[in-house]
Amino acid sequence: MSGTNPYLEQPAPARPARPYKVRFEPMGIEVEVDPDALPEEWDGLPGSLLQIALAAGVRIDHACGGVCACSTCHVVVRAGESALPPATEAEEDMLDNAPGLTLHSRLACQAVPDGSADLVVEVPGWNRNLVKEGGE
Repeated sequence: MSGTNPYLEQPAPARPARPYKVRFEPMGIEVEVDPDALPEEWDGLPGSLLQIALAAGVRIDHACGGVCACSTCHVVVRAGESALPPATEAEEDMLDNAPGLTLHSRLACQAVPDGSADLVVEVPGWNRNLVKEGGE
């Protein structure tokens, strides 16, 4: 499933031009992101923080399947925010429902880094999905 909501009109995010890193806190998991090998089999927009996290084994709740229809994938960008495009109005509307909202809050399913900076992303405790479904 992709992170496209058929009820929202939004441009496709730009693909990053160079490799970059994303560190997920408090887990301390750092991921080197190759723009030519972005994960796309996960929920969220292609190349989104949600896809990067899930591909790296970082469990972030995303009840709507990553289509910008809830706020469960709320994260806080602690560094590298300039590498993200501004939040859309739809994302901001969903963030209004997120607990612990900050000026640096984003929906992981919609935030697609452009590769211009490394990022540090905090996954709040209530958004860490510690239950793993399936056979793994």
